[in-house]
Amino acid sequence: MTDILNPVTLVDRSFYFIIGFSFVFLFAITLVMIYFVIRYRRSRHPVPADIRGNWKLETAWIFIPTLIALAMFVSGWQAYTGLRNVPEGALEVDVIAQSFSWIFIYPTGKETENELQVPVNTPVKLNITSMDVIHSLYIPAFRVKVDAVKGLKTYAWFCRKPWVSIFFNAPNFAVWGMRT
Repeated sequence: MTDILNPVTLVDRSFYFIIGFSFVFLFAITLVMIYFVIRYRRSRHPVPADIRGNWKLETAWIFIPTLIALAMFVSGWQAYTGLRNVPEGALEVDVIAQSFSWIFIYPTGKETENELQVPVNTPVKLNITSMDVIHSLYIPAFRVKVDAVKGLKTYAWFCRKPWVSIFFNAPNFAVWGMRT
């Protein structure tokens, strides 16, 4: 099971890719803007020139941003599918949300309340549902945030690495909706 690509890696890679592009373009556009403000200021060019019909420039400013947006989409899609495709043989833990607590039911029949304990280097699938209103399960270390809705079964999975804390306290980060 060591060849499993952890979804944390995919999410982080996508995040850094998008943030990296954003910062590079922020600085590049700012520098080009400062250059143009100085180079083409009114005192040096009192009559502005109108640039039209440059098909190469128009093609470039349509084609390049489209490629960048598609690359960001592909990166995000890979991270999303990594979060949704559970590997075979994952440890399945049933998770039931209720007012002010979470119940974790392990395959052995053991139950814990507000405390999730999972083995290292083993994929874990959380089968999530709610007993009352909408709850939100958020485990930042594993890049997991899933809403638990009454009558709807959903899931999330992760693979805990040795450097991630074994203890996780699961408070209700978001509770909203009406009781049914």
